Amino acid sequence: MKTRLVFTLALFTCFSCEAQIPNQEEQISAAIQAAPEENRAEATVLGFDESRKLVVIRVGTNELICLADDPSKEGFSVACYHQDLEPFMARGRELRAEGKRGSEIFEIREKEAKAGTLQMPKNPTTLHILSGSEGRYDEESGKVVDANYRYVVYIPFATPESTGLPIRPIVPGGPWIMDPGTHKAHIMITPPAQDK
Repeated sequence: MKTRLVFTLALFTCFSCEAQIPNQEEQISAAIQAAPEENRAEATVLGFDESRKLVVIRVGTNELICLADDPSKEGFSVACYHQDLEPFMARGRELRAEGKRGSEIFEIREKEAKAGTLQMPKNPTTLHILSGSEGRYDEESGKVVDANYRYVVYIPFATPESTGLPIRPIVPGGPWIMDPGTHKAHIMITPPAQDK
């Protein structure tokens, strides 16, 4: 009986400690911090409703779409990307919702991009990411703390030969091309982490 009571209490504690979904204002304030400062006020923001479904929580007027931190995932990560990346991003979310992962998602989107059924950007387009395993949104200051920036510039089907970029960073934080020659080819730029 005692064992069953301890198990029940532990189970209840586990359910009750599930990450709470911040209100929309906090989600917006945190998400837009991944964007360049001059683009924050007009960006569209996707966040989570009470059922943990990703929805539009603010309609913007510029070219950026920002994603709020997913409270069901460990660590902290917000991102903003150019609207021309939305078909690619939305398709990834759709495939993950179907239970597909990693290389399977890559292969499906690669096939669709080559067939022209998945619209990829015609120009280089940027994804701004602010993340960290210890990162969090500080309500008092209204700032994201303990997180670092990373930039991804999508250039579908580009190669080291077409860009002059290496396939790995030459110096810490230096640009390099990842997934060259594919629909997901992108320039990675990861500035060194800032000291706390």
